[in-house]
Amino acid sequence: MARRSGTSKGFARTATLLQGQIRRASESRGFAQSRVLTHWPEIAGEDVAAISRPVDIGFGKGGLGATLTLLTTGAQAPMLEMQKEQIRARVNAVYGYNAIARIRITQTAATGFAEGQADFQHRPRPRADAAAAPEVVARARASTETVGDDALRAALERLAANVISRSKG
Repeated sequence: MARRSGTSKGFARTATLLQGQIRRASESRGFAQSRVLTHWPEIAGEDVAAISRPVDIGFGKGGLGATLTLLTTGAQAPMLEMQKEQIRARVNAVYGYNAIARIRITQTAATGFAEGQADFQHRPRPRADAAAAPEVVARARASTETVGDDALRAALERLAANVISRSKG
């Protein structure tokens, strides 16, 4: 056992010893911060996603149960505060177990520092093929002209355009 000072008489708390293993196990079960960030409108619901954004998932000292930190504006914080348990239940339902033990709400003003302005609009990312050069698009289209399915052909054209444009540089 690890030697500790104080009243523990040379023994470390079990939670301290197992914290890394608990974190790895929870990550292997699908508990990853990126999933909450990328699917926030589907997880929390459109109404909650319109006024908040997840910014952090942190494990406490004990390693059991994570804390989800949500960013919102000062005016929306009381509304979000009243919905914390429903949000926690929805996030935990996605993971299938009690991954989130607590929800912490942090606030920002609608205007402020350039980097800190809260924008809760979840927009689709701009398409990468929109800026492709015409010759790249033509080569990609030529390489996929024999594909019969329109949706598959369009997807393969986007993939080919990405590969061709990246291989040039």
